[in-house]
Amino acid sequence: MTELLKISLPDGSVREMEPGSTPADVAAAIGPGLAKAAIAARVDGELRDINRPFESDSELALVTARDEDDALELARHDFAHVLAEAVQALWPGTQITFGPSTDDGFYYDVKAPADRDPFSMDDLPAIEEKMREIIKADKPLRREVWSRQQLIDKWEAEGEAFKAEWARELPENEELTVYWSGEDWLDMCRGPHLASTGKLDPQAFKLMRVAGAYWRGDQKNAQLTRIYGTGWLNKKQLNAHLTRLEEAAKRDHRKLGREMDLFHLQEEAHGSVFWHPNGYRIWRQLEAYMRRKMDKAGYREIKTPQVMDARQWEQSGHWGKYRENMFVIPDEVPNTEEDGPVISGEADWMALKPMNCPAHVLVFKQGITSYRDLPIRLGEMGCCHRNEPHGALHGIMRVRQFTQDDGHIFCTEDQVVREVRAFCRLVDEVYSDFGFSYQIKLALRPENRFGSEEMWDQAEQELRQAVIDAGLATDEYGWEELPGEGAFYAPKLEWHLTDAIGRTWQVGTIQSDRVLPERLDASYIGEDGEKHRPVMLHRAIFGTYERFIGVLIEHFAGRLPVWLAPTQAVVATIVSDADDYAKEAVGKLEAAGIRVDSDLRNEKINYKVREHSLAKVPHLLVVGKREAEEGTVAVRTLGEKDQRVMSLEDAIDMLRTEATPPDLR
Repeated sequence: MTELLKISLPDGSVREMEPGSTPADVAAAIGPGLAKAAIAARVDGELRDINRPFESDSELALVTARDEDDALELARHDFAHVLAEAVQALWPGTQITFGPSTDDGFYYDVKAPADRDPFSMDDLPAIEEKMREIIKADKPLRREVWSRQQLIDKWEAEGEAFKAEWARELPENEELTVYWSGEDWLDMCRGPHLASTGKLDPQAFKLMRVAGAYWRGDQKNAQLTRIYGTGWLNKKQLNAHLTRLEEAAKRDHRKLGREMDLFHLQEEAHGSVFWHPNGYRIWRQLEAYMRRKMDKAGYREIKTPQVMDARQWEQSGHWGKYRENMFVIPDEVPNTEEDGPVISGEADWMALKPMNCPAHVLVFKQGITSYRDLPIRLGEMGCCHRNEPHGALHGIMRVRQFTQDDGHIFCTEDQVVREVRAFCRLVDEVYSDFGFSYQIKLALRPENRFGSEEMWDQAEQELRQAVIDAGLATDEYGWEELPGEGAFYAPKLEWHLTDAIGRTWQVGTIQSDRVLPERLDASYIGEDGEKHRPVMLHRAIFGTYERFIGVLIEHFAGRLPVWLAPTQAVVATIVSDADDYAKEAVGKLEAAGIRVDSDLRNEKINYKVREHSLAKVPHLLVVGKREAEEGTVAVRTLGEKDQRVMSLEDAIDMLRTEATPPDLR
């Protein structure tokens, strides 16, 4: 008699099933509603096809569309396969490579046939139509196990050079799988997939753009075309996503930066920002705000060199772990011979600092430090340089030269949790002042790291305990631990801000580091009269000024709070008879500390209103002959339809209140 399989369900019940049964059979046995809703399964925790047979007794959790993370991953993976199938159906001879899911969709890298140009945006409508045709055909997606040689033979016979190359590198002893779409198209893939193409909503995807890509990401290899799409579970989700994209485009900090005359970027300093007067006004307000916060929290501000000897970076570990991201220069100008410059050796090299921490250790090491002096909190508005890849640069969000609101706390082992907890409170104050909600993540030890396991255990637990003590390790704050995402010298807490349209931005961090004090020989004299290593806490709240300003611009759609706005008010005249009164009003506003301009041009007032609205000036104070006679102003506030008439004195009081930074109110 054949022994039945025991399938354990999340509610604690156990179903006995015949050998060869699948999760779909279990769903059908439970009821027709679940049989229709189930799209995949977690078998012993592994996400699998709904029709893949059980191999043994198993724990089963059926996946439905309500399990949105799993459902979206499956749908996007399937959309990618349907995309590849559609392209090959339309243009036989197209070679396919790989097509993963992404955070909001999918892509597939393909190489066009030799008899046509690379794919372009003009091809997307036809591809979309073919994809819908494949989806509506409801083609079964069927898994098979193949040998490595079978894969190689198939791809070589069909002229799939890229797939054949990859298949030749697959291990012989690994289970290699392919998925059929119907009976006439397949791709090699680990899976899992939905049961058929018809499980996808044909109205829930859109192809977005094409871009160049290189086979295996190497510029020396063949150039491919990457076709990007966004994919969702239904049309409602797709429309919501497209609306978010449209709103994000309106908020793009690069676009608003031009309109508000804040900054510009150009090739002569690629990856660095040219700040205009308006943009630097925002910077200065943020810098003054952060200085007040750091002063109040007991930080002592320092300034350290931009360039340090390579031997210092070698000792800290950055030369070995981070050198490809550093700008390095010879210590002396080399002699030039016919075959080019002569550079002596690495010992004579210098580097622009990619981070401030080694320099802060050198400041800490000056003189003898007692345990009574700890904690020592050092802060620096530190300018750093990192040689980011050209393709990774993005406006002012990711640049090569940046300034951090950096700080390092040197403390005893017993002080770590208390200092981290205090930092959590400080971060909460700052982000609340800007109206941000946030989530907290703990990034744990990476594979490539310095330090002992015991050291990492202790550092991770300290950060974890501080967040627990602060009451932040909860679902409300999105608490999550991220294996492998810490720095090479320390785990870190990360603060992820949520902006006005629901996007998240990783900004603030604190790291508990024992590696750098050891490598750079930092010490203090303990109560026992002996030398001890301090713990070094690396922390930042804005992260970098460049990125934080970019986030603020997009969060507020350029309509910055009055205290941050470059120009807080403009006094605009309707007629030239009011020019003298406008100048008088500007003088009084300036005396009250308001950043104000005048607009006395011989232009219609509606033109002036439109221009200053585009520049996102919070308040326009309109004055004409009547206002000049009565000592009033007509206040037009950005984003409001109606204007308010008030006395100049009341307008000054209103602006003075709004222009006061939140920490000074």
